Amino acid sequence: MRQLRATEVQGWAAEAARAGAAPLLLDVREPWEFALAAIQLPGASTLNLPMGQIPRRLAELDPAQPIVCICHHGMRSAQVVAFLERAGFASVYNLAGGIDAWSAQVDPALPRY
Repeated sequence: MRQLRATEVQGWAAEAARAGAAPLLLDVREPWEFALAAIQLPGASTLNLPMGQIPRRLAELDPAQPIVCICHHGMRSAQVVAFLERAGFASVYNLAGGIDAWSAQVDPALPRY
C-alpha cells in the first residue's frame, strides 16, 4: 500500500493539477466528520463517500484516476485503499495520519477533532 504524508499530497496534487491529472480526494469519513473539517485543494476534486458505502458505490469511482483516500487518522482510509487495490484500482494512495496530520502539517486553520 502506498502511503503519502500530508505535505506530499499537497505538492503532488498541485503538480498533478498542472499536468491535467488532478487526483480525487476520497474522504471516507462520515458526513458529520466531513462537515467539521475537509481538505480543499485547488485542482483536486473531493468526494465524501463513507467507508461503509464504498462497495455498493464502487462504480462511481474511476479506476484510471489517481485517488487519495482520507479519514481521521489513516486507518479507515488504509482499509479502503486495500479494497480498491483488490478491485483493480492502480493509482490509490493513503493519506498517512489522515486529516489530523493534514491539520497539523499543512493547514493549522483546519479544525482538529
